[in-house]
Amino acid sequence: MSERRKQRAAALQMQRATGSQRPPTPPTHPGEATSPHHPPSVRLEFFSDAVFAFAATLLVVALEVPHTYPELVERLWGFLAFGASFGALALIWSSHHAFFRRFPIADKTTVFLNLALLFVVLFYVYPLKFMTVTLFDIVLRLRPERREHMFRGVDDVAGMFVVYGIGFVAVFGVFSLLYLHASRYATTHGYSAYRIYEAQSLCRQYLILAAVGLLSLVTAAAGIGVRYGVPGYLYVLIGPISWWHGTWSDRRAPAQGA
Repeated sequence: MSERRKQRAAALQMQRATGSQRPPTPPTHPGEATSPHHPPSVRLEFFSDAVFAFAATLLVVALEVPHTYPELVERLWGFLAFGASFGALALIWSSHHAFFRRFPIADKTTVFLNLALLFVVLFYVYPLKFMTVTLFDIVLRLRPERREHMFRGVDDVAGMFVVYGIGFVAVFGVFSLLYLHASRYATTHGYSAYRIYEAQSLCRQYLILAAVGLLSLVTAAAGIGVRYGVPGYLYVLIGPISWWHGTWSDRRAPAQGA
């Protein structure tokens, strides 16, 4: 193998590892087709990756370099919350990446919804970090003395759940809209029955996530169980409901070659 081929193979391997390679054309599933009227989504993905990187920077921007050992300990406690919120942001990025691997499209509707998603992600990082700080410092009692500093009363706690719920609903609601549009796009552009099913299933999945967030938001706004953290515990429902939906959807899935 020539040196140039080796370099090209190494570059392709790195692209696959990072997920930055251009979506394959023609589509991998039989019966799918692409439209020549839409530009490729690769530039849209690169721009989105830059926004996600900026959002990650917003998570860590408050962690200043310590000048004394007590300050170092203080920053390390804060890094736990940063790690949790960064993990949540990484999951959102992974979901975004998976969408464009399945549907490498960049029509006007997809561009608009993608920009809306990026906008709400930049909003979501603030309540996300505040929620994780609250989880580690107060709920897990790593630094319970901060409770009075962070909250003036139950109304502030309710407000935290409301703001977080707005961001959560917005993020996963837009994901649901992206897959709803993708399902319609796939139907009119000759995609396989399995890919259409996949888009419809994921549209419902993200709608379930948004519905749980909306339930938490409404519960917090009504002041139901805020003192005991009930709006936060409602997010646990995502696990069993998602499992049920996945099982129900798999029974109705067509063959991948269909």
